[in-house]
Amino acid sequence: MNHIQTTMDKSAIGFSIACILHCILTPIALILFPAVLASSPLAGEGFHKLMLLAVIPTSVIALGIGCRKHGNLGVIYLCTLGLTILLAAGLFGENLGENGEVIGTVIGAIVLAIGHFRNHKLSPRLTNVQI
Repeated sequence: MNHIQTTMDKSAIGFSIACILHCILTPIALILFPAVLASSPLAGEGFHKLMLLAVIPTSVIALGIGCRKHGNLGVIYLCTLGLTILLAAGLFGENLGENGEVIGTVIGAIVLAIGHFRNHKLSPRLTNVQI
């Protein structure tokens, strides 16, 4: 179970970093390469929805396993806050405007990544275990 939780935490951190990079680099890339990226699936809202579909179950599994081990509820609160911000930015981003959506996504992704990093660090390591 430790391996699954570690993999899920690292995956969720990777998804969060991908969201941040997407939000920061897509506008720059659209300015530099408008014809190429305008038709790309990375430029649309579909990318955010896809990332949410990936990060939610990954986060739930990692947090469930990790928190059973270390019992730190602060990690759950931190990750729940990050997921809530990401969901709000992803689902209601058009109401926030382009800058509001980007800011919300980046903040949510950072909070979620910090939560998963803490979850990973707080989890006891299995060393020299014979099965």
